[in-house]
Amino acid sequence: MKSYVRAAAAFVVASTVLAFSGQSHATVFAAWQVAGVPFGDTLNARKYPSNTSQKQAAYPNGAVLQMTGRCTGGIDLLDIAGQPHWKQRQAIRYRWCEVWHDPAQDGHFVTGWVYGKYIVPY
Repeated sequence: MKSYVRAAAAFVVASTVLAFSGQSHATVFAAWQVAGVPFGDTLNARKYPSNTSQKQAAYPNGAVLQMTGRCTGGIDLLDIAGQPHWKQRQAIRYRWCEVWHDPAQDGHFVTGWVYGKYIVPY
């Protein structure tokens, strides 16, 4: 009976650790900043990673974005975070990267996509 209780307890602990570790990665964001957008223009956040996709919001130079870490081409911002900033920028220059934002500013956060050419590590 004791071995059954220990096994059950070990299972509960292991499944709890796995559940929290899966959630923690999903709630970690990489902060990047809008930069290099031409004067008088803004960076569009779009619903899908395409310049023809629906525009969700627009951000000026200097705006800090919460990035999920996911970029097209299989690049993860969290994986390249330890590299020099110039190298991080080079890795995503021609990629779309996913942003977690509140386009309507009403507390309803959604994912969107911004073009990597116009964001830099914060």
